[in-house]
Amino acid sequence: MALIIDLKPGEKILIGTAVMTNDNQRTRLHISGDTPILREKDIMQEAEATSPCRKIYFLLQCMYLARNPRDYHAKYFTLMKMIQDAAPSTSIFCMKINAQLVQGHYYKALREARDLIAHEDELIASVSALKN
Repeated sequence: MALIIDLKPGEKILIGTAVMTNDNQRTRLHISGDTPILREKDIMQEAEATSPCRKIYFLLQCMYLARNPRDYHAKYFTLMKMIQDAAPSTSIFCMKINAQLVQGHYYKALREARDLIAHEDELIASVSALKN
């Protein structure tokens, strides 16, 4: 079954290691195959990985795009343990991510990592509110 992606004018998409930029009109792509695909809005630059949970997202993104995802596993699992030790409320999010990771479903793990980032943002906002 083909993946269908609608691109806005000027929108970028990463297919494998190639970055494609849409021209000045909407485009619909039908993509078949088993290569990593990320829309521009889902791509996190390394400089944007400014918090522990964002670093998890970035590492998962690297795994998804890598030829050998296991190259990132040691760093990922070390950071994930540190996050859970520091904030036990993250454990449910971490379990969901790890379940996808163990099955090799890196894109699904990325989607779960968005919830982890949202939870981290809530924790930070709560701490900030207490300071005020």
